[in-house]
Amino acid sequence: MTPVVQVRALRKVYPLDGGDDVVALRGVDLDIHDGEFLAVMGPSGSGKSTFMHIVGLLDQPTSGSYTFAGHELTSLGKDQLADLRSRALGFVFQAYNLLPRTTAVENVELPMIYAGVSASERREKAMAALDAVGLAKYAHHQPNQLSGGQQQRVAIARSIVNQPQLILADEPTGALDTASSEDVMALFRRLNEERGITVMLVTHEPDVAAHARRLVTFRDGVIVSDAPTAKEVVLA
Repeated sequence: MTPVVQVRALRKVYPLDGGDDVVALRGVDLDIHDGEFLAVMGPSGSGKSTFMHIVGLLDQPTSGSYTFAGHELTSLGKDQLADLRSRALGFVFQAYNLLPRTTAVENVELPMIYAGVSASERREKAMAALDAVGLAKYAHHQPNQLSGGQQQRVAIARSIVNQPQLILADEPTGALDTASSEDVMALFRRLNEERGITVMLVTHEPDVAAHARRLVTFRDGVIVSDAPTAKEVVLA
């Protein structure tokens, strides 16, 4: 089976004026397969966020190869990458990134507007996505009328509405209390297990990473461990 994500010898170097370059990634090799739930951890400066930005087509590597769903991407132009990003990837961020004066359902519709989906189809699919995260009855609430956990669930609905091949979640529980964090992670787990959605989660919290099935740890720009989580070992 072809991996959803396959990177080889991936390097990212940030040049500095008048000083030594910063090497964020030092030859990373990694495969992410369809249906996986992967957590990425590491201390600040380890390269985990840089890796997520490259996988999410928000940045490009200095060298190495990146193949997504069988297609090598490092030679694609900005417009081609943007088109692929909108069609094949979903994003969830710590700060939710919801438009403040826009209802939940309108926020969920946004990726489909960029994809050229008709208004009636957008509304139908957005409502279905909100229902999938348990928020259909809050469809016409604005973000300031929702709790932090509810806002993050709206963001998750927005990330799945285009049926992406991969969801990238960057510290999705960082702004949430413990109970809301557990709710959000349970939702990711359900989407992965019941819908087969591939999820890559970046976090610095071990209890959050424990919800995943596989844990990859970065340090100093390289992967220092890659193993099933205790949850996956128990399931096996």
